[in-house]
Amino acid sequence: MTKKINVSELPEFDMAEHLPDQEAIAEYLTIVLEENDPAGFAHALGTIARARGMTEIARASGISREALYRALRPDAQPRFDTVSRVCAALGVKLVAQAVHA
Repeated sequence: MTKKINVSELPEFDMAEHLPDQEAIAEYLTIVLEENDPAGFAHALGTIARARGMTEIARASGISREALYRALRPDAQPRFDTVSRVCAALGVKLVAQAVHA
């Protein structure tokens, strides 16, 4: 007999639990960037910062923890300077790539 699983009983998926290293972080950010959604990108950075420890990322980026939470919430549009500082604190960098038609 097959046991039915109630969706409400399933644990909520948390991407932060699946980012063990810089390579996984870079791959995740690349996928998110391809969707061309600034709010989604801010949310992804927030997820990654949470995975690494928001306090640690705030310290390494020179941004207060509270400001970091505000800048990386799902509906935020962080400044490029903020994105750059957070990426550096996470050990990844954004790279431009030629688009082939």
